[in-house]
Amino acid sequence: MNSVYSVGQVNNYIKTMFQQDFLLNRISIKGEVSNCKYHTSGHIYFSLKDETGALSCVMFAGQRKGLAFSMKNGDRVVASGSVSVYERDGKYQLYAREITLEGAGLLYERYLALKKELEDMGMFAAEYKRPIPRYARTVGVVTAPTGAAVQDIRNVAGRRNPYVQLILYPALVQGEGAKESIVKGIETLDRYGVDVIIVGRGGGSIEDLWAFNEEEVARAIFNCRTPVISAVGHETDTTIADYAADLRAPTPSAAAELAVADIRLLFESLRGYREKLERTMENQLYMVRQNLKYYQTKLNYLSPENKIRESRTRLMDAEDRIQSAMKNQIFLARQNLNVYIERMKGLSPLSKLNQGFSYVEDKNQKAVTSISQVKKGDTLNIQVTDGTIKALAAEVSGRNWESERS
Repeated sequence: MNSVYSVGQVNNYIKTMFQQDFLLNRISIKGEVSNCKYHTSGHIYFSLKDETGALSCVMFAGQRKGLAFSMKNGDRVVASGSVSVYERDGKYQLYAREITLEGAGLLYERYLALKKELEDMGMFAAEYKRPIPRYARTVGVVTAPTGAAVQDIRNVAGRRNPYVQLILYPALVQGEGAKESIVKGIETLDRYGVDVIIVGRGGGSIEDLWAFNEEEVARAIFNCRTPVISAVGHETDTTIADYAADLRAPTPSAAAELAVADIRLLFESLRGYREKLERTMENQLYMVRQNLKYYQTKLNYLSPENKIRESRTRLMDAEDRIQSAMKNQIFLARQNLNVYIERMKGLSPLSKLNQGFSYVEDKNQKAVTSISQVKKGDTLNIQVTDGTIKALAAEVSGRNWESERS
């Protein structure tokens, strides 16, 4: 009786046979792409077909660097990899490691070789990249005059800033003479003195874009004194010109956005700066006014006129106080004088005389206050209120007024 094997054993045996076949481990297959699906995991599932049949294929996410273009149904490609068995489904398929468009394999090899050579020379180094001016006034464009690229650039630039001047150098972008035309356009616009140069065209096959993979074009971009933006093909297309340029744009429209500043944003920024400046100026003026008031008050306080005014005020106050003190002193002096007058009136001989008393003098006009000063027969002058009476002392006799009083 023949041996019986499981499905897994058979599939594993067949897979081993495939793996041991040298041809199937290093094989390149050409055909038309169908059933192309980009999985969310990053894997690409597709089939290659021709008039005789179809072959299932897969390119895992880790091998995607081997795909330099966006693959789609209908593309004629050359897929390189290994053929093996997927044991779960029991079917064989191509595990692709590199995919190129049919007929572009040699060109792609030339592309990689030139890219490595120029990269080793330092032409792609970041330190040689020039900054794109923020507000360009003149933008040079090297592209075909009738292509969609120039129209896209015009539309975007006109929308973002209608005041920017676009200078077109109509160049051949594919076919014979294209690289010379592109190089001449770059050199011409560089001499003209534009602010930035856009070099590019719309998408196409590697053959269509090959003029931008030429060494002459790369060197013209590298030697250009004006900053250069490359905009070749679609977002997935990458050329030597992209690496040599100062900035790569995925599309011509994106290049116009990078080269031309949006004037509306500029106006908004200027409006914001103006409002901020006005607020700052108002605050500064307010502070200056406050300081001016402070210094004016201080100056008024410290000014000679104010000092004189204050001194005059103090002098006037002192004068008022002196006058008031003088008036008080005069008043007190008058009061005292009145007192003294009254006292003097009380002691005045005239007052006594007016009251009926008299004043007796001897002949030498000395007051007679004692009988010892007068002798009998002496001439005496008796002073009364209205005159003098001369008299002779007829008799002198003593009298004790104190004893009589007591």
